[in-house]
Amino acid sequence: MGDIRVHEFMSLDGVIDAPTWTFEYGFDPRMGHAIAKAMDGCEGILLGRNTYEMFEPAWSVRTADDDPGAPFMNDTHKYVVSSTLDTVAWRNSTVLGPYQSDVVRGLKESTKGAIYVSGSGTLVRALLADGLVDELHLCIYPLMRGSGPRLYTDTASASKWSLTSLESYDNGVTYLSYRLVSSMSDRESAVSG
Repeated sequence: MGDIRVHEFMSLDGVIDAPTWTFEYGFDPRMGHAIAKAMDGCEGILLGRNTYEMFEPAWSVRTADDDPGAPFMNDTHKYVVSSTLDTVAWRNSTVLGPYQSDVVRGLKESTKGAIYVSGSGTLVRALLADGLVDELHLCIYPLMRGSGPRLYTDTASASKWSLTSLESYDNGVTYLSYRLVSSMSDRESAVSG
């Protein structure tokens, strides 16, 4: 059974909208190494429609010479959660249809390696609400956005996480990696079982 690993660029106040606000901080090469570790062992990429529509034109034309992440993004099978897309043009992509926790759970169960999720805020919030996220990889930027879509909402299931990695970079960004220890559903099962 595969894990779901979520990677997000996030402000101090939890906003994860399209991260154009990250540009002024630059991209420390060590951030790339941390993200590459999150991708390591992933056999699938799970994307929401909006992120797919941003990634496809940007990544599908890149090569390893352009970006070391291009082979992973282009060659790995991508699963797109969407109620409006019927077909997708990016190679190695499949539309799963609208979000259904059982479909994602089935994908996890049929995948030997991990599944990588980047961006896809609406999808990630649904995955968190259903207790389907196993790892969080967060690049936290030193600014407050004030408004915008946030990673954590009241719909997220209660859960406990363990810090697995912590790095800080010269550009002020902090990278935090967490692994799920237990979710409310795990605790409820243990109490009732």
